Amino acid sequence: MTRVLVADDHDAVRTGLVMILGAADDIEVVGEAGDGATAVRRARDLRPDVVLMDVRMPGTDGIAATAELVRDDVCRVLVLTTFDLDEYVFAALRAGAAGFLLKSVDADALVDAVRGVAAGDGALAPGVTRRVIEAVAAGAPEPDLPSGLADLTGREREVFGLLGEGLSNAEIGGRLHLSEATVKTHVSRVLTKLDLRSRTQAAVRAARL
Repeated sequence: MTRVLVADDHDAVRTGLVMILGAADDIEVVGEAGDGATAVRRARDLRPDVVLMDVRMPGTDGIAATAELVRDDVCRVLVLTTFDLDEYVFAALRAGAAGFLLKSVDADALVDAVRGVAAGDGALAPGVTRRVIEAVAAGAPEPDLPSGLADLTGREREVFGLLGEGLSNAEIGGRLHLSEATVKTHVSRVLTKLDLRSRTQAAVRAARL
């Protein structure tokens, strides 16, 4: 069962998200929050697998809340916003968000994204993915990603390269003939050695290299 906390300052939107996620047999909504500070506090108390985080909220915004939760390894964060702006996309990636979706996403895709993020994969809206790739190709500013590549083992470099292709843990496992658990261990080591906060950051870095 995937445990989720929903953070959004609009009651109607939050209620709708809770209903969508709660309809899935394998997802349990364990809490709600109307602002970033409450989201951080409740996440620390409830320890969900994923926080579905709005960006623009009163007080502590979703980006700052994401950075705090990821920095302290409280849970994974999937950012969901109405605003399709590059400044939000890259701010979310810098903060360590595991995914970035727009609120126009359909219910099935949202549920699948939550499942994927909980399993250790990333999730980016199609339009966002294209812009991230274009920005990387053009050498535009991206999240600060230190190298540290020399510290990776041969297998970790293989996993790192496949992250750059946008593959899930299961797909990487199939390509390298490894179990998903082993892939998750390699991904975790890659993130630690490269001082990255999410596999999405790793994918951007790998794509640039």
